[in-house]
Amino acid sequence: MSAPDGRELRIVGFLCNWCSYGGADTAGVGRFVQPTDLRIIRVPCSGRIDPLFITRALVSGADGVLVSGCHPRDCHYAAGNYYARRRLEMLKGFLPVTGIDPERFEYTWVSASEGQRWQHVVTTFTNRIHALGPAPRMSGGNGYAELADIERAVQAGPGCPCHLKEVRS
Repeated sequence: MSAPDGRELRIVGFLCNWCSYGGADTAGVGRFVQPTDLRIIRVPCSGRIDPLFITRALVSGADGVLVSGCHPRDCHYAAGNYYARRRLEMLKGFLPVTGIDPERFEYTWVSASEGQRWQHVVTTFTNRIHALGPAPRMSGGNGYAELADIERAVQAGPGCPCHLKEVRS
């Protein structure tokens, strides 16, 4: 299901492998009706998300970016979502300075068992992005080709503080 007017916008979702990706899968298995605009980038943990990934996606032509991870105190890596929340709140305050509408970015927490919640979150966010319309295009981005680079950076990056314990061990 895309927008009521038939337009499909570029919406990127960074989803935690352990919870939110599972929640999206649960919604799919439950055959809940969902918008088709969202392109998912699966990350090991929401704590792995660098705010530059989000900024780069928006500059590269994404009309909206949704980040979703485990609920606080339920992170597979213990504190990853706390690191994410701190960074994402800072980013939300910084976006207006860059000329990007902060309404085009959202982060939330969805567990693997919350298929209905996932459906509600993604539908609400997609409807909001459609109400805002296409984002003004910025120079320097090349659309979805850039998203493959972002996904590779997520997979190859040095990690985040919540994962450094694993790397050192």
